Amino acid sequence: MKPILILFFLSMAFCNINAQDNSFQEPDYESIKSEVEDSSSEFYYPGLLARYTSFDTTLTQVDYRHLYYGYLYHEDYEPYWRSKQGEELKKYYQSPQINEEDYDKVIELATQSIGDNPFDLRPMNFLGYIYHLKGDEVMAKKVMQRLHGVIGAIFSTGDGRECGTAFHVISTSHEYLILNILRFQMKSQALTGDCDYLELAENDRNIDGIYFNIKKLFEINKDRMSR
Repeated sequence: MKPILILFFLSMAFCNINAQDNSFQEPDYESIKSEVEDSSSEFYYPGLLARYTSFDTTLTQVDYRHLYYGYLYHEDYEPYWRSKQGEELKKYYQSPQINEEDYDKVIELATQSIGDNPFDLRPMNFLGYIYHLKGDEVMAKKVMQRLHGVIGAIFSTGDGRECGTAFHVISTSHEYLILNILRFQMKSQALTGDCDYLELAENDRNIDGIYFNIKKLFEINKDRMSR
């Protein structure tokens, strides 16, 4: 992956893994479900999602928490979703250099993938970078501000130091994106209780590993498989 535009922002946000200030709050899934399904609520999902897709800069962290975790209850949510454009995008992710003539194709593919899944974060991250390379800083800023909001919502749920204070995610792919953005290398992975534990390779921040809570993902997947 090419240099990440939001590395500094997210590195600052990620400092809470070593912080003593427990200002994070795990999602209240029942409350979120109730709010996003209530047409009289300010967090009613169709309206909230419309604001998100239109790059509304007034969305707050509370809004982003309802957007991200509320997507669990959206009819299009798939716990183990795979992008139709994933394989085609992969060659660009892995390419040492993106040719200028490929910018529009990458933008098309990434936009299509995000259109199918508004929380397909890897192409969203890449999309912001390609807009930057193309010189369209207005769109680069819009895309990255939206990604900031989503990652900020995840960081607001824990510190990742133990399963009880894990970062809550709605897709296991988001675990790897966060590691990639923060320039950590994964050494091993294990399921422990409700969490994925990603052991990290030696790093200058002396962080042994990070916990991600995937309980709700498992619950919804199990429920759908039993239907």
